[in-house]
Amino acid sequence: MEKIALITDSTADLTEETIKKYNITVLPFRIIYKDREYLDGVDIKANEVYENLQKEVPTSSLPPLKKMHDVYISLQEQGFTHVIAILLSSGLSGIYNALSLVSKEYPKIQSFIFDSKSISCGEGLLVEESAKLITSQTPFDTIKEKIEEFRKKLEVYFVVDTLEYLKRGGRIGRVSGTIGELLKIKPIISVGEDGKYFTVDKIRGKKQSLKKIIEIGKSKLKENTKIVLMDGYAKKEVQYVYDELKKYSEEFQQGFVELIGSISPVSGVHSGPGLVGMVVFNK
Repeated sequence: MEKIALITDSTADLTEETIKKYNITVLPFRIIYKDREYLDGVDIKANEVYENLQKEVPTSSLPPLKKMHDVYISLQEQGFTHVIAILLSSGLSGIYNALSLVSKEYPKIQSFIFDSKSISCGEGLLVEESAKLITSQTPFDTIKEKIEEFRKKLEVYFVVDTLEYLKRGGRIGRVSGTIGELLKIKPIISVGEDGKYFTVDKIRGKKQSLKKIIEIGKSKLKENTKIVLMDGYAKKEVQYVYDELKKYSEEFQQGFVELIGSISPVSGVHSGPGLVGMVVFNK
């Protein structure tokens, strides 16, 4: 009989309730300052990162390889026969490649290491849907096929106050920067099929960019659509987007809109303050 474990990383932005409910193993990224180091979401909160950015912009690093090995050893001891790991886009991080290599050292466990080609709630929604399938005792091979299908139905959009932090972290991808910033251009950014960022649209000013996010959200809302919103130190802005989409959803009885809170601290390192994000899942 298959006993399937589920692994993800801290950028999936799962709630503690969801993690406990489905017994999900979360690998935390590391946030590194000159004189100290933290585990993402474990011993540092997102607000602490944002409030300290004027003094120091930290770097980030993968979860330690030892932690990945420890997870596999523990799962093996608990009698797990299979692992499904859904991870941050390989276009943004090396965690997919790292865990893929680690998993090969544990041949007794059949592993499916999956590149979400997404981030935050995009990644998190894939994890939650997989958790439901595991709970309902869906066979391992069927879950693998379903995850591939789910990923094709995901879209991620976000806007940030400045591209400075994405550039610092080398995560700018195909997003154009310097000249646009001088003109106060706020690009609507998404994640492409290659798992890297690209510009969907260039909007002048934050207010107009939020209206564009709302416009995109309304155009995507259908009967089976789920929209999830999150922010990075932008509570007022994300609440505005949520209120507008929620009102539209209820008025036309289309889809489901949810506001989940802040992105992970390590994501905040790379986005900087002022992020408003939206994930569309056409289930």
